[in-house]
Amino acid sequence: MKRSLVGFVILNCICFFVSAQSASYKQAETIGIHFLFNDFATAADIRNSSLSAVLNNKRFGKLKDMQQGLAITYGKGISDYFDFVSMLAGSFLKYPVPGREQESNEALFFAGDVSVRGKMFSDHYWFVPFLQVGAGILKYKGYWGTYIPAGVGVQINFFDEAYLVINSQYRIAVSESASYHFVHSVGLVGNIGKRD
Repeated sequence: MKRSLVGFVILNCICFFVSAQSASYKQAETIGIHFLFNDFATAADIRNSSLSAVLNNKRFGKLKDMQQGLAITYGKGISDYFDFVSMLAGSFLKYPVPGREQESNEALFFAGDVSVRGKMFSDHYWFVPFLQVGAGILKYKGYWGTYIPAGVGVQINFFDEAYLVINSQYRIAVSESASYHFVHSVGLVGNIGKRD
């Protein structure tokens, strides 16, 4: 009797493990809206001195120095651990174009990028840290520029239907008219498709 009970438990554990391995947790198609904080001051301070000097002087990420904006995202899982994400963002701000005197009036700053998120865990888990890297283009008045968004974030899963996404990126300037800056965002993302 004990042998058959132990055998039954072992067989159930094996079946559960095999079914868990075969289940797909690739993210469905999603749409999201995000609130942004553009931080040009911290990036400029780091480039003019060093990260340790900025941290020691407590000048990193002062909310009063950041300009707000909104963004929409579209995402789709590539695999259980990688997602494709595209973002379109807009903010009214004074963009510091390198080599030009900063203008006194705010104007619409537009940015769009595509990136890949590498997740530490699949969407099976409710708390998923990730790394993100991609390529982007920006427009401010008559200036166009390109940048590389590189960052970290966390995705919090609500019943496999919606996600809270908190992200912090360093926008690495590629073209001469682009400025280095940080973008911090908080957004709500919801499924618009079914999981593959």
